[in-house]
Amino acid sequence: MTISTPVLTLPPLENGDKLTRFEFEQRYAAMPQVKKAELIEGCVYMTSPVHAKAHGKPHAHIMGWLVSYEAVTTGVEVLDNPTVRLDADNEVQPDALLRIEENGQSTISNDDYVEGAPELIVEIAASSASYDLHQKFNVYRRNQVQEYIVWRVYDQELDWFCLQEGKYIALQPDQAGILTSTIFPGLWLAKSALLSGDLGTVLAVLQQGVGNREIGR
Repeated sequence: MTISTPVLTLPPLENGDKLTRFEFEQRYAAMPQVKKAELIEGCVYMTSPVHAKAHGKPHAHIMGWLVSYEAVTTGVEVLDNPTVRLDADNEVQPDALLRIEENGQSTISNDDYVEGAPELIVEIAASSASYDLHQKFNVYRRNQVQEYIVWRVYDQELDWFCLQEGKYIALQPDQAGILTSTIFPGLWLAKSALLSGDLGTVLAVLQQGVGNREIGR
């Protein structure tokens, strides 16, 4: 008589599941068809299919801006949609991030994930109602993400927050409409040009910021 051992299968990830980070990673790894899922305050969030103009294009322009900065800046690393292990209850997958490679806040784990808070995170959101400006906003602040950019596509607005004394303070553009990082020297953003899709001006202003950095201005 042969006694068969039942095969235990993992339940699938579902929106709203309350899981530990270990449980979340197990279920996520078992579902390769799922392209983006996040654990925020112990709750699973799974995103809808990504729209071309409302997400894909803004995401591409942000990546172009950050990669152009990385190309002329030593010691920094840009990542696109990486999994970030922030703490025991939060494992996120931001649209983009910029981190300091050596002696920064984050590291790359042996299994190739970001651990700890990168210095800059960017999210492409639909509007001010998005969880990017609520649940994730609080998680990033608490975990000491130094700068946080949220591009609210339907609102035609962009917020750049800087962590000061445990609070996120919105950076204000200068008279030329340029936002300037407090962490990464020369990382300048022409806000209006980015929102209007003028990537050429965005990159030209970035080049100006990098040039000012190199001459010590």
